[in-house]
Amino acid sequence: MAQITAAMVKQLREMTDSPMMECKKALVEAEGDMDAAVDILRKNGIAKAAKKAGRATNEGAVAAYIAENGCAGALAEVACETDFVSSNPKFTGFVAKIAQVVCETEPADVDALLATDMGGETVNEALTEMIHVIGENMKLTRFAIRKPAAGAVASYIHMGGKIGALVEFGFDKPETAASDAFKTFAHDVAMQVAATAPISAVREDVPAETIDHEIAIYKAQAAESGKPEAIQEKMALGRLEKFFKGFVLNEQEFIKDPSITIKQYAEKVSKEVGDTVRVVAFDRLVSGESAN
Repeated sequence: MAQITAAMVKQLREMTDSPMMECKKALVEAEGDMDAAVDILRKNGIAKAAKKAGRATNEGAVAAYIAENGCAGALAEVACETDFVSSNPKFTGFVAKIAQVVCETEPADVDALLATDMGGETVNEALTEMIHVIGENMKLTRFAIRKPAAGAVASYIHMGGKIGALVEFGFDKPETAASDAFKTFAHDVAMQVAATAPISAVREDVPAETIDHEIAIYKAQAAESGKPEAIQEKMALGRLEKFFKGFVLNEQEFIKDPSITIKQYAEKVSKEVGDTVRVVAFDRLVSGESAN
């Protein structure tokens, strides 16, 4: 039997906001498996929220670059050692330059990006020089790029580079990208992605394993009600619908106006600009998350 330490109990309590003794019981039942313990608490209806767990071992910053015509954009993340450096304008400006290189060169992976030219030197050489100048270890960790065939992209950087969102929009008329209504909408949706951490833009893009995992939890919860199986099935499916509304971007309530969803907001803007505007997909990078 796995040894359950006080540190493990504390970690589970912080992750789920559940009572300490219930956390210990769940860990014992799960034989020390943290993820399994979270599921046990959820099945028992104890966990209030399964917060994402992770070790904060890295600081860093995420920066965005959007092409002038809005038809392409990128995010880049560079990790560093301290929060002090992560907010240094020299450092954040460097990360922004890397995001621009990503957008303009479309590297296949991080290694390819490191070998890419950036003003007469490779990104790797520029990174090494930045390490020497600032005196702190740094690492180029990841990036994201979007270049829709028909549409535009928008970005939002939150908390000075702690969170970066890049959203891809689809529409038919090129002039839509220049309209004030679309620009406001695009900014709002990018901000929504940064703030709410959705899983996907549409429910069809939610991974099957995620849905299977959630429905198993909801069925276990429903079974505790003691109601007939047919009612339990409806209860589980109802909770799955709530899950979609909470974690699918197009189905989320708009944070600035909870009376409408993001999809309804898109329909409203579509009427204003005389085009069909839709949210296609997004990327969301959280500084330090890649190190966990």
